[in-house]
Amino acid sequence: MKYFYFFLFYFIAYNAFAQKPFAAELIIFGGGASGTTAAIEAARNGVKTILIEETDWLGGMLTAAGVSAIDGNHNLKSGLWAEFRQKLYTHYGGAEKVETGWVSNTLFEPSVGNKLLKEMAQLPNLQILYQTEWKTIKRTGNKWDISVVQNNKTVFFTAKLIIDATETGDVLAYLKVPYHLGMDSKLTTKESFAPDLANNIVQDITYVVTLKDYGKGANKTIPKPSGYDPKVFRCACNVADPAVDSKAVLNDCAKMLTYGKLPNDKYMINWPNCGNDIYLNIVELSKNDRHAALKEAKLHSLRFIYYIQTVLGHPNLGLADDEYPTMDQLPMIPYHRESRRIEGVVNLTVNDLIEPFHNSKLYRTGIAVGDYPIDHHHAKNKDAPKIEFINMKIPSYSIPIGALIPENTKGILIAEKSIAVSNIVAGTTRLQSVVMLIGQAAGALAATAIAQQVDPSEVDIRLVQKELLAANAYLLPYIDVKPTDKYFKEIQKIGATGILKGTGLPYKWANQTWFYPQMPISEIELTKGFKSFYINLIDLQPSGKLVDVDFFAKLCSSVTSVKVTTTQIENYLSQNYPQQEATLTRAYLAVLINHFLNPFDQKIDFKGELVHQ
Repeated sequence: MKYFYFFLFYFIAYNAFAQKPFAAELIIFGGGASGTTAAIEAARNGVKTILIEETDWLGGMLTAAGVSAIDGNHNLKSGLWAEFRQKLYTHYGGAEKVETGWVSNTLFEPSVGNKLLKEMAQLPNLQILYQTEWKTIKRTGNKWDISVVQNNKTVFFTAKLIIDATETGDVLAYLKVPYHLGMDSKLTTKESFAPDLANNIVQDITYVVTLKDYGKGANKTIPKPSGYDPKVFRCACNVADPAVDSKAVLNDCAKMLTYGKLPNDKYMINWPNCGNDIYLNIVELSKNDRHAALKEAKLHSLRFIYYIQTVLGHPNLGLADDEYPTMDQLPMIPYHRESRRIEGVVNLTVNDLIEPFHNSKLYRTGIAVGDYPIDHHHAKNKDAPKIEFINMKIPSYSIPIGALIPENTKGILIAEKSIAVSNIVAGTTRLQSVVMLIGQAAGALAATAIAQQVDPSEVDIRLVQKELLAANAYLLPYIDVKPTDKYFKEIQKIGATGILKGTGLPYKWANQTWFYPQMPISEIELTKGFKSFYINLIDLQPSGKLVDVDFFAKLCSSVTSVKVTTTQIENYLSQNYPQQEATLTRAYLAVLINHFLNPFDQKIDFKGELVHQ
């Protein structure tokens, strides 16, 4: 009998030890474009991070979905997006080597993108669990209890914070975090462009295909897919620019194919006009039902490939056999353009984008930037309202930090395409480079919250922004001020106070915001900027003259208890900027404001209002 009790004790002890959860500070669900950058940023900031990914790859839509042509932010070399792009340049031998197609300035083979992201993610504080599914997530006190399945074994974890970086916001739905899906009503968002009534219509999805040129004479024609009808694709060669004239027709089949031409004679087939877009609203379906529905998406893409091979006469273009670790040589996941969107601490609407420096102060809380137009895909759903999204003219923009934080749920951050934006705005924030920057911001926010031992909703916003600036990330999308410029951080900081504002310009497929660093500024304009920040500013009766050192000294002295003298300013300039002339440019004013007044350290709330303590 004593042996029985010995083995019973051993069995209980062993199972108790085996079930003891692994402790992490941060757990991220989804190794896509934002989950990967969130993990990298958090781990670089010393946070013990676990990234859970269902496939063998990192990058999500960048790689595992095959959308390996980056849309947007070509002129905004921000943070981890810029770092990833530089790795692509190095791998292929220069920027011109990835300018192979006309849809983007940065195109690459999906497998290469996965390889480079995995290299970036090799960090001491980061553990990545591939081929792993999460099963349960529960909030217990101030921590999360999580179970996952890997290799048919259940493993338990705890974490202080979690990030939902899944492709469709599955974690937030599981946790019953309030969210929206589909088109918003204009009564809710106050967006004149929105439909009168909300609906559940989402954007078309695409099962992207990567083709490879096997050479002249090769015949890689696939078997004729069931349901094939060439008439479905008869307008596929229309390459007219919808941003110029949505009703124009310009047929050029060769140009259509080179839309997503990749290095090494490969082609990304992600074509909207009578191509492989398809309407499937599968976001709310179960995993099994999604899998069944996606068979039709795959079949539709294969029909388009058969059309390219037979009707368009390219049998030499076959499914790439050296890209994806799949039996059918298709990507592991589809390209989801739309996801659930949370109700956030703040919610970004198109009204905020159109007049970013006037309709609100959210620009002060910026943590990621984008310059792509509002681009929705609804051609495959006849019931979708006929809204010309592409003609909603916006400048480049900043995403506010509060859009990553659910309104009434503690301990969780939201990334990828599920942040708190309206359905209209999601048409631009969904793009790859923007999503990568959203992920980096989520990682910086998580790291700051953990360091401060507070919930993300209570974090010091300026500390998060400082972390991002240290990583050469933009807070504001100033196209004419690069991270390599000596005054980049000062301009970003002062821009984020509103004392000096930028000028936005809608421009084709790459919108802009200009700071004009080399321009002088009038006394009236600078005083107006000061008044927007310093509520007790003494009226100096400015003139229309350009600001010089004497006027700036008087302006500084009027808002601080410490007198700032002309001599102090001149000495600082001569030591740091000896070529500076008597008339002060906007760049040097940003430097001087930052040095002598440091307004960026004034705390702000999530709406961008000053917090007076």
